Amino acid sequence: MHGELLLTPAEMGRADALTIAGGVPGERLMENAGYAVADVVCVRFNQGTRAVVLCGMGNNGGDGFVIARVLKQRGFIVRVALALPEGMTARDLKGDAAGAERAWRGETLPAEPGLFDGMAVIVDALYGAGLSRDVSGRDAELIAAVNAARARGARVYAVDLPSGIDGGSGEVRGTAVVADETVTFFRRKPGHLLLPGRTHCGRLHLAQIGIGPKVLAEIAPTAAANGPALWAGCWPDAAIDSHKYSRGAALVASGPLISCGAARLAAEAALRSGAGIVTVATPPDAVATVAAWRAAFVVRPAADRAALAELLGEPRLRAAVLGPGLGLGDDVWPAIRAALAGDMALVLDADAITQASRHPDEAFALIKARAAGVVLTPHEGEFARLFPDIGGSKLDRARAAAAQSGAVVLLKGPDTVIAHPDGRAVINENGTAVLATAGSGDVLAGIIGGLLAAGRPAFEAAALAAWMHGEAGRIAGPGSIADEIAGALRDVLAKGCPEAKAPFAGGAGEENVVATD
Repeated sequence: MHGELLLTPAEMGRADALTIAGGVPGERLMENAGYAVADVVCVRFNQGTRAVVLCGMGNNGGDGFVIARVLKQRGFIVRVALALPEGMTARDLKGDAAGAERAWRGETLPAEPGLFDGMAVIVDALYGAGLSRDVSGRDAELIAAVNAARARGARVYAVDLPSGIDGGSGEVRGTAVVADETVTFFRRKPGHLLLPGRTHCGRLHLAQIGIGPKVLAEIAPTAAANGPALWAGCWPDAAIDSHKYSRGAALVASGPLISCGAARLAAEAALRSGAGIVTVATPPDAVATVAAWRAAFVVRPAADRAALAELLGEPRLRAAVLGPGLGLGDDVWPAIRAALAGDMALVLDADAITQASRHPDEAFALIKARAAGVVLTPHEGEFARLFPDIGGSKLDRARAAAAQSGAVVLLKGPDTVIAHPDGRAVINENGTAVLATAGSGDVLAGIIGGLLAAGRPAFEAAALAAWMHGEAGRIAGPGSIADEIAGALRDVLAKGCPEAKAPFAGGAGEENVVATD
């Protein structure tokens, strides 16, 4: 697995345990975490600032006591609001958290909603990323009070993850803090990237607190943030001696005149993103319209689905995109089945996914029997039709669907997840609201098809396509339509492949800041 690895809460707990077993005291990790958060607070605020640190009973609360101590040493006016189960006191804290509480020499009060009034800074150290139940009762009231104080002007800093957000899924467990800034440690968690967790984090800081990267080899994480470390070698650069056929031939299947716009967008994106030649197979009534759209298209009439199946059997064809505007009639499935029985790489999108949902056992058997890759690109509604029995987080669902189908599954959304049947998965994080427009998904399908035509592996092609799609949306800008997103691919490619981030050395004090606001 390449890329910026993500750790589930359980994997992060194991990283802590392995580090402590290797001779680094847990209290040192807690001290480093506390100083890292305090440093972020002090970028914006200085001595004399009124602050309250909301602490729970776990290690996240222990981090909070360290933060309070450091801020007080730096001249802040600080109090700790301690939220413990009924009947418990600070003396009931355990382990490193108990040591951090004993080292705190300031004011500690039972957590009450009124303690946040008039504060410039609120540090949320109530829960960490490992929350596995819904928040209710008194703690829910405290979270509501934190959010209300933020609405009145307080700045909220979350430790590890905003309280109430599930670190593995990004789900809100009952209710959750909305932070202005979040500081997490060693590696980001899926909940930082998946919605709605991502929208609760504000500006995200990644701090290295003394956990060495060697522990990753033992943990062997299978999730990562989508980025160039994964697909830099698949960037669509053409060799100087290449020609249209060596770059790869792709076919996009179009529906009739009333729905041929989707195929046109996919075909343009395939041409721009790597394919050397793109054929659009279209019913006769749409031939003139498709041919007039781009002179670079090769347009082949396909009077019926049997003719389309014949075109899909051409030996030069390296990839095909099936689905955008293709149609939902019963006559469509035989052509898709013929493609699945062929040798070319496939993108099954839109109508092709709906068709497959009517024949899932046959579709999955054909996918698993073929050598060439298949990429499924469902949105949530299509996913529910094709995989009605799969539940869980978005990451879990994409992985389960890939394993069940034998295909690479790209589950679309602002937090697109790309999963391989072997369990690897990446979360894309450069999506933009610009992409929420009709035809945008057709452009994405075409990008994948172009990369597959150029010989890129299915998983890497899907991940790179998701990133290129997001970058094209950013360049096209607000108010853009799908045609302009496809056109912006020129600028994406002109900028060249971004450099992969160097891996962290794991020493305390190193930081990477990811802006998500």
